[in-house]
Amino acid sequence: MTSKIKKETVRIRKAYRKSVRRKTTKVSGEKPQKCPAIRSKSAIQSSEKKELVDPSLVVAALGVEPEYFNLDLKTFGFIFETLCIRDLKIYSNALGGRVSYYHDRYGLEADCVLHLRNGKYALIEFKLGSSDIEDGAAHLNEIESLVRKYNETETQAKLRLPDLKIVITGTQYGYRRSDGVYVIPIGCLRD
Repeated sequence: MTSKIKKETVRIRKAYRKSVRRKTTKVSGEKPQKCPAIRSKSAIQSSEKKELVDPSLVVAALGVEPEYFNLDLKTFGFIFETLCIRDLKIYSNALGGRVSYYHDRYGLEADCVLHLRNGKYALIEFKLGSSDIEDGAAHLNEIESLVRKYNETETQAKLRLPDLKIVITGTQYGYRRSDGVYVIPIGCLRD
């Protein structure tokens, strides 16, 4: 890399950091926490999740070539998650939907919770490759199981079970698993 390109990259990174701190430019957003009707504040964590509005900003801030992600799939997975959330926000907005995330005191989390106005919601995990689909489905089923257990003992404020459990992937094919989890390629979101 020439020194001119390095200087320009440093300048862009500084400008980006400064704009995020001042919040003069909308480059990041907050994804609210999904807080079901569990009364204990320790049951559900209440902080918001910060994320970049456009995943290309991450790539620009890192200052790497696209080929870099062939070697660092973990980082690319985080960028993939940001891309999926951005798309879900755009497409669900047309239906009056909103996006949040779930994290509880047991360490269970869903990458995304999609809420519709009628009260229905979907738990969503994002997995880049097919080898991680099983893990994502297991997380979603575990959260649903936790809600079921809660409802067995709760008499007044039962929680609604998720209407859909979805793993959004970077793979080619979509299908419904035997455990009720839908596997949906990101390319199908717009349809």
